[in-house]
Amino acid sequence: MTQRRQFLTAGAALGAGALLPGFAAAQGGAKKFAGVTLNVSTFSAAYPKLLQQYLPEFEALTGAKVNFDTPSFPVYNQRADLELSTKGSAYDVLNVTFIYSSRWINNGWFTPLDDFVKNPALTPADWDINDFLPGARAPETGKDGKLYGIPWTAEALLTASSRFDLVQAAGLEFPDTVDDLAKVLRAVNKKERVAGFVADSHYGWTFVPYLQAFGGNVFRKAPDDLFPTLDTPEVIAAAEYYAGLLREFGPDGAVTYTPDQVTQALKQGRVNFTDAGQLHLAQLGDPATSKTIKTVKFGLVPKGPAGRFPGAAVHGLGIPTGSKNKEAAWAFIQWALSKQTTRKAVLAGYGSPARRSDIDSQDFRSRQVINGSDLAKLSLESIDLAAKTGHMKYRTVSVYPQIDQQLNKAIELVVTKQSSAKQAFQQAQAASIAELKRAGINL
Repeated sequence: MTQRRQFLTAGAALGAGALLPGFAAAQGGAKKFAGVTLNVSTFSAAYPKLLQQYLPEFEALTGAKVNFDTPSFPVYNQRADLELSTKGSAYDVLNVTFIYSSRWINNGWFTPLDDFVKNPALTPADWDINDFLPGARAPETGKDGKLYGIPWTAEALLTASSRFDLVQAAGLEFPDTVDDLAKVLRAVNKKERVAGFVADSHYGWTFVPYLQAFGGNVFRKAPDDLFPTLDTPEVIAAAEYYAGLLREFGPDGAVTYTPDQVTQALKQGRVNFTDAGQLHLAQLGDPATSKTIKTVKFGLVPKGPAGRFPGAAVHGLGIPTGSKNKEAAWAFIQWALSKQTTRKAVLAGYGSPARRSDIDSQDFRSRQVINGSDLAKLSLESIDLAAKTGHMKYRTVSVYPQIDQQLNKAIELVVTKQSSAKQAFQQAQAASIAELKRAGINL
């Protein structure tokens, strides 16, 4: 607690010029952005909620006023996509959503940030763009090599066992492969009335690591060749396997689980295994709400015949091309993702930072070690692997949202036995081709 007080006191003592050079005061001492109103929007998430609490600091530093809107993820994306496509001026700062990043950036709908970052009159050297993980900056970078968003979260899909004691009692280890996972689930399912496996029903996120592990892929070779490949033998085998996990080992209503419901099920010990983002899994370490804090164990997503392909997602803050307040918008982004602000968020419990200095800080790393498992280490390993292999390129192409919906439908059909895996994914392939042609993709 003493260390935290010292940090916060030091942060509060920073002069406006140290944090936002050139933004705090103009001639005669008047604040440069007095009278400016910034319209900011992201989807509702942990970090934006903290920023909303901290807003009075930014407004006091700059004189600007901020309208900060945080609708749900699907509502935000729909609104932002429409506004950006018109190059309108309704927003000054928007979230660069991972699955839309290629569409939004490469269509010229966001402003390059390199000149803001490199200008010492606008950005202090110790703001340190290189402190942001390279694997987090990559999806925020356009084909032109320019940076269009500053990441506020870098999250990996990891595997968790909330009741690893049941696995140990069966004489087994944490599963490393898809075969291991099936073996473990057969051994522990329904033991002490704990269902074996569940996942967030956004299968365009949770299923694809298995699809790739079996040797399949979403597109022939994203981002250059976007012909869908959802009906290959490898994808169908992966679907049969994955749907089988949910059907055989899942709780009632497994295909309806949201991320929060998955988290609660693990915290209460009603379900044993899942694949989920680091931000959700860290909640299993909350001593006030988690009944499984002493039995949980985490690991990398299982590898299959083709290897290991952990999901990774990045979101960042960017400036729409149509903004009429770009310098003030940069001031907001610089403040929102300064070392001072991100560290304050980490001290407040934020669990998915994109700055390496935050990830390596004692405050963060000590919270990330839960019952002997180091979530931060696993997440970094996953994000680095995704950056090295490029296997997440499928998710940032402009038309992935259409394919995403087809994957969700197909897995649900297979789990509920409305279709065989072959039928469901042949339908998904045909529908995906039709969707992409409607979107103007040359297949």
